[in-house]
Amino acid sequence: MATTISKKNKKEMTLLQAIERVVELAEDSKMSKEFMKKAKAEIQLLAKSYGITDRQAVLFCVCMEKGPRRVDYDDLASYLNLNKISVLSYASDIDALVRRRLLKFRDVKDEDDFDIPTAVIRCLKHNEVYQLPQRKGLDCAAMFELLDQWFEDLDDDAISPHDLCDELQSLFEDNPQVGFVKHLKEYNLNDENEMMVAYFAHRLVNRDDDDIRFHDIEDLYDSRADFNNAKGKLRSGEHKLQEKKLVEHKCVDGLADVTRYKLTEAAKRDLLAEMKLNATEEKLADMLDASKLSQKQLFFPKDIQRQVDELSRFLQPENYQKIQERMKEKGFRYGFACLFYGSPGTGKTESVYQLARMTGRNIMVVDVPQLKSMWVGQSEKNVKALFDRYREQVKKAKLTPILLFNEADAIIGIRKNGADNAVDKMENSLQNIILQEMEQLDGIMIATTNLQQNLDKAFERRFLYKIKFDKPTVEARAHIWQSMIPELGELDVHTLASKYDFSGGQIENIARHYAIDNILHGKNEDVLPMLIRHCDNERLDEKDKRKIGF
Repeated sequence: MATTISKKNKKEMTLLQAIERVVELAEDSKMSKEFMKKAKAEIQLLAKSYGITDRQAVLFCVCMEKGPRRVDYDDLASYLNLNKISVLSYASDIDALVRRRLLKFRDVKDEDDFDIPTAVIRCLKHNEVYQLPQRKGLDCAAMFELLDQWFEDLDDDAISPHDLCDELQSLFEDNPQVGFVKHLKEYNLNDENEMMVAYFAHRLVNRDDDDIRFHDIEDLYDSRADFNNAKGKLRSGEHKLQEKKLVEHKCVDGLADVTRYKLTEAAKRDLLAEMKLNATEEKLADMLDASKLSQKQLFFPKDIQRQVDELSRFLQPENYQKIQERMKEKGFRYGFACLFYGSPGTGKTESVYQLARMTGRNIMVVDVPQLKSMWVGQSEKNVKALFDRYREQVKKAKLTPILLFNEADAIIGIRKNGADNAVDKMENSLQNIILQEMEQLDGIMIATTNLQQNLDKAFERRFLYKIKFDKPTVEARAHIWQSMIPELGELDVHTLASKYDFSGGQIENIARHYAIDNILHGKNEDVLPMLIRHCDNERLDEKDKRKIGF
């Protein structure tokens, strides 16, 4: 939140001008009475604007000059020409500036280093006073905005778990009208467990993340012993939040994973009803964190590589923002839809992952088969909810995420003319919704398909970038063979690359077979015949050579 300085004050002096004047006079001043008198007008303007004391206003100005990152007491002493002992007497003033959120400690375990928060600097650029967020009379959405800021402070070590726990209790006491608070209190949890529930809810609401690991909750505890105790109870299913049916193990491939946790569906309905989370729609897409994607080298023909590189440059944050603003200025649509098409195993999906990793963009992966299976019934509602969810992610995220429709043949195929049965009509209706959403897209959508010949012309027109992924050339295949099985000799690599017109995915399958053979039977020195045998088995068209198993 920010308050703009009045026009009357603006004519005389901006906040930055006041800070600049104080900084100029403060150097080597020893905080003398003479200095305070000379800079009185500027100091009082800042003190009154921010609701702080005169001395705190001076310290804030010096931190701006010496920072705004990584300022310490030595910096203050050096600039003000004070000895290191006397400058420590300003510790209570520094604490007050931290409480006012004009400073933040770099590490709550070591309060000697501090920063000017980005939000404060942003306000100053516009001659606005950074105000503490409103804490009373909040609705559920406003409360979760505040939780987002506080848990980010915890992640940055700008607040301790103990202090955050106290802040949360004050927030809950000030806002008993919020449904989340009302229902949370009905579970009769201790303060620490309420903080953990708030964290799980925050991750779901603010980050669209329903997959919590132990390293995520470690920062909620002041001591390693307390964290290990909670970790042990969660693993065994004996944690209070599990007993209260608030948290459960996350299932992966039908099995409970004792290292991953989520809010129960009942907890979501009970605690987060005001946020209108759609449990059905959540099943339609998963969020992939760009920072957790593994680097993988891909080998493409030059023309495909050039197009992928161009798209990568376009998706770089600085370029994407400039291009989007220019599109808006010219009245063009500023959403960007891309189509990756071509044979299976040619690197379409992996290219999306690598683009996301290189540009720092998370991926919202749509479960297209699940979407299709849900077409009967709430079909239109589900598809609209899916795009609504993506829009929310675009608003919340620092970088616009990618919306990925993988293997999208089922939803971007040719619409049926003169459809007269219920299923055809429904499919056409859903495709029309997707077309409309693409028309007003504010973000980045990528669809992959193996059957480009079935692409509806209306969809084709809406894809700005269309990249055809052909099977790799002999040279590219040689690079792939060498990268997958480094111990291959140059002659063997050339033989395999020339003999078999495989995609990268097929070569990877054979490399996996080879690795399994080595584990089961030990390393075989006669590698080429073994690989040729696997290659022959990989060919679907030679059914007489196809075998079951390894």
